[in-house]
Amino acid sequence: MERRLAAILAADVVGYSRLMEQDEAGTLATLKERRRGILQPLVAQHHGRIVKVMGDGVLVEFGSAVNAVACAVELQNDMARANTDLAEDRRVHLRIGINLGDVVVEGGDLYGDGLIIAVRLQAMAEPGGICLAGSVHEQIGNKLPLVFEDVGACEVKNISKPIRAFHARTAHQKPEPPAAAQSSQAKPSIAVLPFTNMSGDPEQQYFSDGITEDIITELSRFRQLLVIARKSSFENAHDLTDVRRVGRELGARYRYIVQGGVRRLGNRVRITAQLIDAVSGKHLWAERFDCDQQEVFAVQDQVIGTIVGTLVGRLQAAGAEQVSRKPPKSLMAYECVLRGKALPLGDLETEAQRRRMFERAVELDPEYGQAYALLAHSVFLEWFRDMAGSGIALDRALKLAKKAVALDECDSTCHFSIGWIYLFRRSFDLAEEHYRRALELNPNNPEQVARMGSLCVFLGKPDEAIGWLKQAKLLDPYFDDTSYWDTLGCVHFLAHQYEDAIAAFSRSSTMSFWAQAYLAACSALDDRIERAQEFAAEVLRLAPDFSLNRLAEKEPYKSSIDREHLISGLRKAGLPE
Repeated sequence: MERRLAAILAADVVGYSRLMEQDEAGTLATLKERRRGILQPLVAQHHGRIVKVMGDGVLVEFGSAVNAVACAVELQNDMARANTDLAEDRRVHLRIGINLGDVVVEGGDLYGDGLIIAVRLQAMAEPGGICLAGSVHEQIGNKLPLVFEDVGACEVKNISKPIRAFHARTAHQKPEPPAAAQSSQAKPSIAVLPFTNMSGDPEQQYFSDGITEDIITELSRFRQLLVIARKSSFENAHDLTDVRRVGRELGARYRYIVQGGVRRLGNRVRITAQLIDAVSGKHLWAERFDCDQQEVFAVQDQVIGTIVGTLVGRLQAAGAEQVSRKPPKSLMAYECVLRGKALPLGDLETEAQRRRMFERAVELDPEYGQAYALLAHSVFLEWFRDMAGSGIALDRALKLAKKAVALDECDSTCHFSIGWIYLFRRSFDLAEEHYRRALELNPNNPEQVARMGSLCVFLGKPDEAIGWLKQAKLLDPYFDDTSYWDTLGCVHFLAHQYEDAIAAFSRSSTMSFWAQAYLAACSALDDRIERAQEFAAEVLRLAPDFSLNRLAEKEPYKSSIDREHLISGLRKAGLPE
């Protein structure tokens, strides 16, 4: 593992989703033209190296902080000139952050705090502006004709010590107004602990857990909040009596804690919730809600709006209704979804139960977008397991997923579902756009982040996949979802690191025929033939009509080389053609 000091420039497009929604083809064409005609020549001129391009963003490495800032200034100037002939709502503006720090080098990719800080500074930059770390500011001095505004020491997500930041401007640029500058300060950070099931019936646990998960999901929509992932919240639920200790265990960045309980009595539901400062232990807000079953969703929105209003002000609270998901009309439909999601994914018997639950939810509420999305994924799994070659189920899954997005375009599950299905139909651009939309809607969800890694695997970008998986772990140190280990296994498989791939696949919580097939291929290519045959036998037990060619056709590898690599391993393991 190599370490070096580097100046990292991170840039992203302001309002990327809005631009894509207005004109997807035109926006993609404009961004490609700007990269080719502006970004790449400037980076070469200033002796930089493009590390990674990610849809609406880019990471660039420089050996000199002065070169990095000079490149950033010219980049913003050239982008502004290129915008002059465009209508205001079609102009492409960048935010740029630059940090000088230690980075870890693996292959052609970079990792480490030096890179993370650059990305965080980019988020603090103004549209068309540049935000520098104090280490960069010290290097610049009077070497460039710039003026600097000292933002002060800022708390930065996943970085223990505050970072001194500066806005950099040319002499003709006006400073950011004070109100906007304040928005660049550290985000309020919050953890939602699992709501207690107060019904006295253990079978109602799924309901209180579902309420908790929905509140986490909805709070995660607010970029003004840093929200801890569900698994970390639940891991720290063993003793809820000392919130200050829980706050310390979760980490200093999670200052606020939400806890509460759910009780069901006939057709009535009681929800209690309280917001606590984990540092002082002081209760900032507490409320009890008694409602009919059909009012549960309105109560959820009320809890979320109050929390947001308390922590980030009335302006963000007023926006809560605009970005909220479309709640189901039927509590029974909602319960079906919760019951289905609570069942383990991957087992044939439970998968049939899951599907029945989602079908029932759709029957009860034909306008419930998430129910359609989850049903679409169940139908997709039916297609994936079927080795007969029919595409009927995949077509039906796509139809259901389109219906889901049409019903609720603000639900990340809906966008992930259709993105996943587009991926397996090899509509790679559409898949990526929906994946990014899902992540934008729920940026604090480690599952959404890890799913970006799985997308990158099939697109032939294993280094980017590793980056997304590491980001998922940063969001939630306890994250060990099946998708994480399966994606990591695929990354190692593509890199011919078969022993590491076997270790990753083996940690998957659901050992499907798919995972067993990859384990067979990895073992065979690692010349562990006897072990490969054992995995192959398990594949045939789980999927008697298995065909290696059919699986290879279904796996949406963009590169034929990656597909042939899989075929060679499966064939060497002795699996049928």
